[in-house]
Amino acid sequence: MRKKILLSIIMLAALQSGVQAASRWTDGAIGNTIVVNGVNESLQDGEAVDFTLKDINGNDFKLSSLKGKYVIVDFWGSWCINCIKGFPKMKEYYAKYKDKLEIVSVDCNDADPRWKAAVKKHELPWINVYNPRGAGDITAKFGIKAFPTKMLLDPEGKVVKTFVGEDDSFYTILDSSIQQ
Repeated sequence: MRKKILLSIIMLAALQSGVQAASRWTDGAIGNTIVVNGVNESLQDGEAVDFTLKDINGNDFKLSSLKGKYVIVDFWGSWCINCIKGFPKMKEYYAKYKDKLEIVSVDCNDADPRWKAAVKKHELPWINVYNPRGAGDITAKFGIKAFPTKMLLDPEGKVVKTFVGEDDSFYTILDSSIQQ
């Protein structure tokens, strides 16, 4: 009897955790919860973001250097099938809005050589930066928990929307944002 009660408590706790996580999802976008040094912070739509990471040539790249253009920050990995599947459509939109849009692909959870090989293999024409594991990892800072995750930033560097997974609604919002 005690085993059944204990099992029921564990199942209820797991169910509650799933409900809380699912409640953050809306229309293909996710409200990010960030935990920094054990403190919950929220990255909200309209909040400015910035980071500095090494680009594919080993130079420092600062996100805020792109102010004045819309920016897609794409968190991906060479191991992520859905990330790779999304590249053709991203290339299409990059060409479509070349004068108004920049894309910054942030590689996550790869070794440096594997990341560089994947950029070359998939012929990614935009800015590619490497997110190191451990100290300097920006995924926690931005609440990235799944891949791909795309953040659309306005020309002032503020978050328009964050999307998790490959979702056509991302491109609908991109179109409407740029065409305003």
